[in-house]
Amino acid sequence: MNIVILGCGRVGSTLARMMFKDGHNVTVIDLQGEAFRRLGPRYKGNRIIGNGIDEDVMRRAGIENADVFVAVTQGDNRNIMASQIAQHVFHVPKVIARIYDPVRADRYRQLGITTLCTTTIASGLIRDFVTRDEWGLKRDYSRDYLEMNV
Repeated sequence: MNIVILGCGRVGSTLARMMFKDGHNVTVIDLQGEAFRRLGPRYKGNRIIGNGIDEDVMRRAGIENADVFVAVTQGDNRNIMASQIAQHVFHVPKVIARIYDPVRADRYRQLGITTLCTTTIASGLIRDFVTRDEWGLKRDYSRDYLEMNV
């Protein structure tokens, strides 16, 4: 798959390394060039410095041939705008936006954008562990990360 990831923080860089290791073509966009250091030396995918809501930057990242677009910057508004552009302008088949605000996540989900609200997911997992002594996850993603070693 051709995957474009907006945001090279902890989540974006980890996802990029995982998908690259799995054999996918990955391009990461970030405003700050120094953010790409999180990708490590084994990552051989593309890096684009620029604003992910700029259509020209998205084109340089290969958005026109992307199968997947993932927006995981620190800003809900940037993630929402970039996801809408990917979905409605470039017709990317699979678009995912991380949204911290649960109300916004729900609203944009209703408009057809796949949203991942880490606020509610983390809170729910912690509550389940506290009240039921179980995580509710079928897979240990932390172990996957440590085993990846990239």
